[in-house]
Amino acid sequence: MGHQLLVLGAGTAGTMVVNKLRRLLDPEEWAITVVDRDDEHHYQPGYLMVPFGSMAPEAVVRSRHAQLADGVRFITAEVDRIDTDADVVLLADGTRLHYDQLVIASGTTPRPDQTPGMDGSLWRESVHEFYTLEGAVALRQALEHFDGGRLVVHVTELPIKCPVAPLEFTFLAESWLREHGRRDRVEIVYVTPLSGAFTKPVASRRLGHLLEERKVLVEPDFMVERIDEEKHALVSFDEREVPFDLLVTVPLNMGADFVARSGLGDELNYVPVDRETFLATGHTNVFAIGDASNIPTSKAGSVAHFSVDVFAENFLDHVAGRPLTHRFDGHANCFVESGDGKALLIDFNYDVEPLPGKFPLPFVGPMTLLDESRVNHYGKQAFPWVYWNVLLPGRPLPLPAAMSMAGKSIPPETRMTGEDA
Repeated sequence: MGHQLLVLGAGTAGTMVVNKLRRLLDPEEWAITVVDRDDEHHYQPGYLMVPFGSMAPEAVVRSRHAQLADGVRFITAEVDRIDTDADVVLLADGTRLHYDQLVIASGTTPRPDQTPGMDGSLWRESVHEFYTLEGAVALRQALEHFDGGRLVVHVTELPIKCPVAPLEFTFLAESWLREHGRRDRVEIVYVTPLSGAFTKPVASRRLGHLLEERKVLVEPDFMVERIDEEKHALVSFDEREVPFDLLVTVPLNMGADFVARSGLGDELNYVPVDRETFLATGHTNVFAIGDASNIPTSKAGSVAHFSVDVFAENFLDHVAGRPLTHRFDGHANCFVESGDGKALLIDFNYDVEPLPGKFPLPFVGPMTLLDESRVNHYGKQAFPWVYWNVLLPGRPLPLPAAMSMAGKSIPPETRMTGEDA
């Protein structure tokens, strides 16, 4: 057989990579194999909707192999480690898979075990998360039985998958409590390691204002050290305490353990890569894409989408021996559900933070950037169909991979360095 392309992970990024490259690479010359631990592909943005009953748990899950193009080999197995010297991936059952080119797309997962007390006696009782389907289902039950008290929404540390999701949960919970006549009996606190509601100043001010309007207390600069199970409280390294009756936390996110075992990861198991081309540092035939890499931008589906567009073009040049001339600019955009049938939209990249304006057409929209609207909410509602039928199959969307400044308002303080992103 000809060349072997091996992709580790059949999530959002891995699935898009193999579907795009299956169309672009000659099947007589290239065999494509993808490995994942199970055959369940989860629509992860749906996790946020499950606790409020607006998406059924079964609607979140489909078969992984059913999303892959014909001619792609799918293996269900755990990865033990990668031997980059021998160009071999070793599976947990002892199988050895040779590769000519390797793409690591193993994502990131919540690790409550990394924070003392988080996954202890209160776990799934009064301490919950919505970054797994199991967690979202358990949280739905907890919310239904939560009649009053202190609801604390908490982010352990960045980076996390979809960094706006904790804010979205806060807005949606506040709206849901009002709808169910419980809001006046609940104090809501948003606890973050950041100095404000979001990482970028303009968006942080706008989102912080929305929290203030909804009477949500923000506890900033909070670096959690442990959860005190007896006191039912978050405790920071500087010994501040935030008591809770119901805690909805975002645990520390980490990359796959096999990345660490292979000596390819940083301290959080993310693969260091060139942030514009995704080529793994120190390697000529290993790439990391999506949440598995350490690029300094949001770990979000939109980043996977835009980066895969750039990666596919570069990969063709790479295997033909040409230089990698296509550059990823860190483009990300995402809807921010704000409750009451409205949402915001943010659009940004490595160098430019989220700005107000119109999207995708300058001055026309129909979506608004950094302002609540029903149109944005409808866009978010339509996204599951786009995800399953356009993005995952690798079909083109009429959105350029590079961010456009057209139609955006530019306050003078918006220029940043990539390290701030």
